[in-house]
Formats: sequence, structure tokens, C-alpha cells
Amino acid sequence: MTQQMTDMTVKHELTVATPIERAFATFTERFDTWWPRSHSIGAADMDVAIVEPREGGRWFERGVDATECDWGRVLAWEPPHRVVLSWHIDCHWRYDPDPAHASEVEVRFTAEGPDRTRVELEHRNLERHGAEAAELREAVSSPGGWPGLLAMFAEAATA
Repeated sequence: MTQQMTDMTVKHELTVATPIERAFATFTERFDTWWPRSHSIGAADMDVAIVEPREGGRWFERGVDATECDWGRVLAWEPPHRVVLSWHIDCHWRYDPDPAHASEVEVRFTAEGPDRTRVELEHRNLERHGAEAAELREAVSSPGGWPGLLAMFAEAATA
């Protein structure tokens, strides 16, 4: 996996040994199978993490008490090649409903043969988070951020 940070953009890339359709479906429709329960911002423990499979859909968690906590929205849905999610989570791991404060997570999937897929993740526009943008950038690029999350995704995609 490679990592690159430029200003307020964090980029990661990896190749998984699975067809593109499976890689896309694992990242999106089977999001809950690999997203760790420790990465929750809801008041209750997380029961399920969901990416609704359509443009305009929600990206959110549902707690064990059935309460829901939004993380963002699906801005682009182009299976099996691309998904873009708005990130409405501030550096204190709280939901911020203001779209002017939301960054974006774009994930691109490129087939490299029938059984290999390059996955490129770009978390951009972090400057929209204001004075704490650099702190958020550091958090999402840390081992507990996108690098670790993508490793969990890769494991689920190839299982």
C-alpha cells in the first residue's frame, strides 16, 4: 500500500487479489463486514455501518439501541468503478451537518486483469474542516485511519 499526503489531501493506493466487482461491492454494499466497531461516533455501540447503494444515499451507523448517526452522503455511485462519499465528521469524531464543512472520500477501482483490482482512495478538501483540518488530516492518515481501514477492507475483499 502506498500513502501520499499533499496539503489537505490524503491518498492511499493498494492492489487486491479480487475482481473489480467484488472489490467495489466489498467496499460499499458489504461495508459493514470490514468496518471496525471501534470506529463509531454514535452515542450507542455500533450495530451496523451502512453505505446506501445510490447517489444521494446515506453513509451512517446504526447503534445497538436502533439510533442512527450520519457520517455523510453518497455523492457519486458508479459501480464498479467509483464511489464518492461526503465526510461530515470533525476532528473530535462528531457529526457536523453543515455541507460547507464536509470533506470528500473518493474511491476508484481499476481492474488489473480478471482477478486483481487497484483501489485508490483520496480524502480531499480537508481544509473545509477549518482550524482543526490539519489535526483531522493527521488522524485519517495515521495507522488507525485509512491505512488500517484499507488493510481490513483488503482482507475482507480477498476472503
